[in-house]
Amino acid sequence: MGGYCYMEPTTPLVLETESALQEKPRANFWQIWNMCFGFFGIQFGWSLQMNNMSVIYEYLGARAEQIPGLWLAAPMTGLLVQPIVGYLSDRTWHPRWGRRRPYFLIGAILSSLALFIMPNSPAVWMAAGTLWILDSSINISMEPFRAFVADNLNERQRPFGFAMQSMFIGAAAFIAGFLPGLLVNWLGVSRDTRDGSIPQNIVWSFYIGGIMFFLAVLYTVLRSREYPPADPDWKAKLNAEHGTSFTSAIKEITASIVRMPAQMKRLAAVQFLTWPGLFLMWFYYTPGVARDIFQGDPQTTIDVYTKGVEHANTTSSILNLVTFVFSLSLAFWVGKFGKKMTHTFCLLIGGAGLIIVNYIADPNMLYIAMGMAGIAWASILSMPYSMLAGHLPPDKIGIYMGIFNFFIVLPEIIASLFFGRFMENVLHNDRLLAVQIGGGLLIAAGLLCALIVKEQPHEELV
Repeated sequence: MGGYCYMEPTTPLVLETESALQEKPRANFWQIWNMCFGFFGIQFGWSLQMNNMSVIYEYLGARAEQIPGLWLAAPMTGLLVQPIVGYLSDRTWHPRWGRRRPYFLIGAILSSLALFIMPNSPAVWMAAGTLWILDSSINISMEPFRAFVADNLNERQRPFGFAMQSMFIGAAAFIAGFLPGLLVNWLGVSRDTRDGSIPQNIVWSFYIGGIMFFLAVLYTVLRSREYPPADPDWKAKLNAEHGTSFTSAIKEITASIVRMPAQMKRLAAVQFLTWPGLFLMWFYYTPGVARDIFQGDPQTTIDVYTKGVEHANTTSSILNLVTFVFSLSLAFWVGKFGKKMTHTFCLLIGGAGLIIVNYIADPNMLYIAMGMAGIAWASILSMPYSMLAGHLPPDKIGIYMGIFNFFIVLPEIIASLFFGRFMENVLHNDRLLAVQIGGGLLIAAGLLCALIVKEQPHEELV
């Protein structure tokens, strides 16, 4: 998987206009492959967490209304870590390791260690604490990857670059979803659990995920290159303009929030509706299938519950297989309908898929519902970033990609803090009804996208 994504030293790092961005040399397929492959490992570890954390908590004795609060680590770490890492990576340059890649590697090492620790948690509090460490580490690796593609590809190739990331995300999540069941059926790893422990097939899945995370990110670190600075005094000038203290960093991040481009504000509103719908799916889909469709219980009918968990993970894998395949066609749909309407249609289809989950009696019908959600997921992972990247000032891509993450994590924080009470008192702990509400939010996000997002080729940069 040959060529390095190496940019000639004479190419300026900080370009002043979008037309200048288009002057970047065209990358070939394998160069884009190399710069995106690390996302395979990141998503492998992330998917194991998303598919299994709710059931890990339930295995360890957590109640349904406690689940949202126990997920608080993910949004809080994203809110704190991503803009800081974006700010730091914008100001980093190493002759060998570049600008974004040092953060990929540091995050991968820490994430892999946390993935080995997580399934050995003896109690809910330790699992929740480890999740804080794991999510912080994943965010260190994940945030610079969006900026990495925007840095190294011209405007015409960015949609393909982000679609390639979606493809790897779908492939990794597909494999990760099947992994616990494959370990049982192919290798004879036990799914039994006793005394509140976590089943061995889930434990070994996390071990494999830790290895995959590190190796995939290491591949991108070693097989990609970045644009070097054209001005040898760039760092001194940047520090002189903005300062070097922690306070100056906070001021610059705050100023960037205040001066967000208009397109980013529009997309932020769509994201603010989109991601709560996904969170409700991640919170409750797997335990909802295990309890409501398979009629299992993690404390009494453990074997039935575990089979339900495995089926939910398998159908989630189909979601991600569809994401993988559909990502390959996104360029076609964008060419036919444009980025905005492609994203709108995908959100509407995904929302409908989540709504029908609560009407399903035959577990095999979940493959169709999750396949529909996979179409939305493919677009969510690429279209917002593709619509955003050309509207950002090139010397602040890292910061703004981190700030854009606010509109993913803030609604999750709200859900984590308040949805548990709503779940208990209004929904009466009906997990699949919560998933349906998530589908309604995706449909609302799709309609909002059609109404307010503008698909114009250029916009004045801040």
